[in-house]
Amino acid sequence: MRTRRLALTAAAVAAIAATATACGPDNSDAAAPTAPVTKAAAPSEPAAPATAAPAGAAPTKTAPPKSPAAPAGSASAAPGDKSGYGQVCGANDLDFVAKAETQAGGYLLISAKAKSGITCTLPAGHPVIAFGSGGIEAAAFERGAGEQITLSGAKTVYAGIMTKTTKGNQAVQYTDVIIGIGTPDPNPVSIPVGTTPVDKPVVTNWHTLPKDAVPVG
Repeated sequence: MRTRRLALTAAAVAAIAATATACGPDNSDAAAPTAPVTKAAAPSEPAAPATAAPAGAAPTKTAPPKSPAAPAGSASAAPGDKSGYGQVCGANDLDFVAKAETQAGGYLLISAKAKSGITCTLPAGHPVIAFGSGGIEAAAFERGAGEQITLSGAKTVYAGIMTKTTKGNQAVQYTDVIIGIGTPDPNPVSIPVGTTPVDKPVVTNWHTLPKDAVPVG
C-alpha cells in the first residue's frame, strides 16, 4: 500500500513540473541576436521608350543645301545673254528700225529699243555696222566713246550711218545693213534699208536724241 502511494506522489510531482514548464515565459526570442535591417535598393526606372512616328506619317525631309550666291557683277554677261535683267545688250535683244534722212547730204538713222520684257545696257560707243557678205564695216564717226545707256520699255536710242563718204561713182549698192553690239556679237541682225550706195561708211555713237546722231561736222 505504501509503495502504491509513493508511485502516485511521484506521478503528481512530474505532472506539476510539466505544467509549470508549459506555462512559464518563452525566453527563446530574447536570447536570439537581433539581425541588422537591410534596406532594399530602389528599383531603377526603366528608360523611356523612343517615340515612334505615327503610322502613315510622312518622313521628315532634310532641307537641300542653298545654292552659292551669284558672284558680284554677274549681270554684265556677254551680248545676247538673256539670263537676267541688266545684261549687256546683244543685237537680238533689240528691235531696230532704219530710216533714210536727207539732212547732211543723206544718211541712215537707226533707232533701237529693247524687246518686250528685256532690260539691258548698251556699251559706250557705236554699233557694229557692216554691209554685204564681204563685210564692208563702218568706221567710227565720233572720237569719244560716249556713255553706256540702259534700255527698257519704250526708251529708244539712235545712231546715224553715212553710207558713202567718198566722191565719185565707185559705191556698191546694198539693200540691207548688218547690225551688231560689241565685237564680236554672236547674234547680229540684218534689217532692210532699201537700195543704198556704200563706200567707206561711218557711224555715230548711240544717242538718246535723234538730232545728236546726225553724222555731220
